Amino acid sequence: MNRAIAIRCLSLYLPAVAALLLAFFRRGGRQLLGGTLLGMAWAFVSLVALQLLNLRAGWWQFNAQGGLFRGMPVDLLLGWTVMWGAIPILAFRRMNVAAVVAIFAAIDLVLMPACRPVVELGNGWPAGEVVALVFVLVPALLLARSTSNDANLRTRATMQVALTGGIFLFLLPEIVFELRSDRGWEPLLSSSIWIRDLKLQGIALLGLFGVSAVQEFATRGGGTPIPYDAPKRLVTSGLYRYIANPMQFSCATVMLAWGAVLRNPWVSAAGVMSFVYGAGIAHWDEGEDLKVRFGNNWRRYRANVKDWRFRLTPWIDPEGPIARLYVAETCGPCSQVRRWFERHHARGVEIVAAEDHPSRDLRRITYDPMDGCEPEDGVRAIGRGLEHLNVGWAIAGAALRLPVISQFVQLLMDASGFGPMLVKRRICVKRQTN
Repeated sequence: MNRAIAIRCLSLYLPAVAALLLAFFRRGGRQLLGGTLLGMAWAFVSLVALQLLNLRAGWWQFNAQGGLFRGMPVDLLLGWTVMWGAIPILAFRRMNVAAVVAIFAAIDLVLMPACRPVVELGNGWPAGEVVALVFVLVPALLLARSTSNDANLRTRATMQVALTGGIFLFLLPEIVFELRSDRGWEPLLSSSIWIRDLKLQGIALLGLFGVSAVQEFATRGGGTPIPYDAPKRLVTSGLYRYIANPMQFSCATVMLAWGAVLRNPWVSAAGVMSFVYGAGIAHWDEGEDLKVRFGNNWRRYRANVKDWRFRLTPWIDPEGPIARLYVAETCGPCSQVRRWFERHHARGVEIVAAEDHPSRDLRRITYDPMDGCEPEDGVRAIGRGLEHLNVGWAIAGAALRLPVISQFVQLLMDASGFGPMLVKRRICVKRQTN
């Protein structure tokens, strides 16, 4: 066996065996397994992106024949994925992140030059190493660690959204382009700017359903879409009031549209497969799991909210609490908001003066689901109120509650004098008579 073949074999099998041994002796349960898989997924997607960047920057090049993906040996890609995606969380679960990064940076500084002649390093390869550490190792470790420790829920949910987008909008097309020798990204890049922007905005609108659903899982369910990190509460709010599978709907339609934009039927076929999977295996498996976990609450919900078919009006659980939208009476614009909601006959929500909250002072507009979940105020509260009107307004409300959008709109409102100021509650004092 020559040196090049030995390097390619060892680069795959040594990390794989090390990871298997660590997993066997660690025995960390479902959360650790979920974190490890997510760390590997992040590492794989970002390493492919790193290689495309490397083809332009020339940090290193690979001298190999056969088994290449975008010019990189697949065995090195898989081995690097395990090395940076699985081993850090399995071997150093409690160690300081900076120390873990330092260890793997030192390992790479030794191994990269040792991989000649398969890997030929350019003069700027240390810069490429820094980019790899920042965009591959660190996020993979943080995502894996937060998942395995059940910590930083919103951060890990956001990273899962980014990872899902990377898989379906970047990695899957790259695989198709490599296998089919298609035109790649050219149909998108060659479009005029306004046409390209219009296409991307349409896909973003379809993606809104999935992103909002993940947000709902995190804020109202206490979990994420990953099976090993599932919500602890049944989620029937947000867009789930109108359709039972907004994530699967979003995935299928985004991939169909993405394939149309790239003029690639094989990418669109992923949307068809997503629909088949969602309507078949996922429908059965998730249904059985949720039936066991949530019992009659799940049965009642599914009897009224269907897959792949939107309701026009929101489903309100007749046995659940009635939400409250607190609106300040002493705020003129807020009173107009209250009258607007009343004219549109919001369902399943009681509109109450913010001054009449029983226990504390509130922001001028506050939404309380009354089910133990944390109240929301300002723009997000208005977005919550919109989900009680109809499907069109619910989609607008879902967009309004997305992290970047909600902060931006809130900033505009604050600058206009409509910020979430505190409203003092009224205290009724009963007179005592002798």
